[in-house]
Amino acid sequence: MDNKDKMATSAKGLKLMIAGLIVMASGFLLLSGGGSDDPQVFNYAMFDFRRLVAAPLVIVAGIVLEVIAIMGKFGK
Repeated sequence: MDNKDKMATSAKGLKLMIAGLIVMASGFLLLSGGGSDDPQVFNYAMFDFRRLVAAPLVIVAGIVLEVIAIMGKFGK
């Protein structure tokens, strides 16, 4: 079998890549919202724990999963 017929990553690596993308997308969903309909009214909901702490941690966890999926050696 030639090298051109082989995939660059294994099936486990691909599953980890998809999981990392899902984790990062959920982190970006956690960042959404908190805006105000009236621009004259300040909304303190923008600065809650979910948007300042939880969402960035979830996004970084997704990036770590992506790095592990790309750099990790899986297989036989």
